[in-house]
Amino acid sequence: MPQGLVHEHIEKDVSRLVEDRGSNQAVDDGPHDPQGPGHAVSQHRHVGERLMVPLILTHYTVVSALGKGLTETYRALRNRRSGLRPCDFEDVEVSTYIGRVNDVEDVLVGGGSAPMELERFDCRNNRLALLGLQQDGFIQGAIEARKRYGAHRVAVILGSSTSGILETEHAYSRRNPATGALPSSYLTSHRYTHNMFSSAHFVRTYLGLRGPAMVISTACSSSAKAFATAARFIEAGFCDAAVVGGVDSLCLSILYGFASLELMSSGPCRPCDENRNGLTLGESAGFALLEKSDHAGNPGAVALLGYGESCDGYHMSHPHPEGTGAIKAMQAALLRSALTPGDIDYIHLHGTATRSNDSIEDTAVHSVFGFSTPCSSTKGWTGHTLGAAGVTGAVIAAMCLTRGFVPGTLNTTRIDPNLSSQVLLENREQPVRRVLSNSFGFGGNNCSLIFGTV
Repeated sequence: MPQGLVHEHIEKDVSRLVEDRGSNQAVDDGPHDPQGPGHAVSQHRHVGERLMVPLILTHYTVVSALGKGLTETYRALRNRRSGLRPCDFEDVEVSTYIGRVNDVEDVLVGGGSAPMELERFDCRNNRLALLGLQQDGFIQGAIEARKRYGAHRVAVILGSSTSGILETEHAYSRRNPATGALPSSYLTSHRYTHNMFSSAHFVRTYLGLRGPAMVISTACSSSAKAFATAARFIEAGFCDAAVVGGVDSLCLSILYGFASLELMSSGPCRPCDENRNGLTLGESAGFALLEKSDHAGNPGAVALLGYGESCDGYHMSHPHPEGTGAIKAMQAALLRSALTPGDIDYIHLHGTATRSNDSIEDTAVHSVFGFSTPCSSTKGWTGHTLGAAGVTGAVIAAMCLTRGFVPGTLNTTRIDPNLSSQVLLENREQPVRRVLSNSFGFGGNNCSLIFGTV
């Protein structure tokens, strides 16, 4: 759909949605007004037939190959220092680069609200999760939310695609040579490590939370969809706040699996480059505490304004060639946040650096936003962190909003001339009020999130 038609379609829907709320609805005096400064816009955003209430990210943090926490991450982005390095993960014999987090092996899984109970969760994925929780005062923020609402009113909704699969890989390497039996220690630890629920189980146990908990596994959109699910849970009254995010760690299955698909670059990935030749895998853990706007704190707080989800189901691993699912996700996020394409200051691309994915995402982005909105991929810094890519992008979006900064596209030297969107090569210093972040996974599982300041 051409940009003009998309813009017209959204403006009509926004007007209808605002009118449907009634003239006695409270007015948002925040930064956005899609029909000019004299037009009153409802403070609610679209959720189904309703408009979504912005949810504040009262605390957020991330750990990746760039470093631990917001300061190290921002410094690496600002200085254009990549976290990618030649593959040195265990004994993997694949000629590639990886985005490996330092010191994960040295993390001790313990402490928290139940130190003895936590030891059974010990695996690389949960060690990485704990490393993430320990940054930027996040644990204290979650404890304060627990005291404010009660442990049963704070949800934990995370995304992951690997969970603790590395523990199973190690267990298989230690099978009894005569019987083939797995180690007895693994048989009792599986439910706390490799089990897909493991990361949420660990985080809620560590933080002493008892609200709804779940792990979403929709490949690379997993932790982005955690934000959308949390918004629905809060809207439905299942909880008052939610710890959202995700964690995915390197493992043998992922490295050898993507190598067998011939999707990995032999060097650092180059998103949107004319000569891009594949992705670089990484690992990360990121978390955000979502609360309603009455806990916004100081003006300028970062909020989730809208989300859009779709599943085109075109192919098990390949997105729809015309980007139809991605288009629907971005349009839905704009509608739910009562914004138009021109209101978005920056797009954080999924941007994996494979030939087809970058091209298809570009087709989708250009069909909705045209050339005017700057966009970039940060996977040249972090690598593709799979199920944690969504929250990694969300935290980077939050930093763009609070620091007036837009990252370029690292490692890329010449933008593919067949791409039509405004892909940035260099970093920019500029005011940023609203950011759309894309996460697109295997099977056509798409999620777009919009963040802004309130």
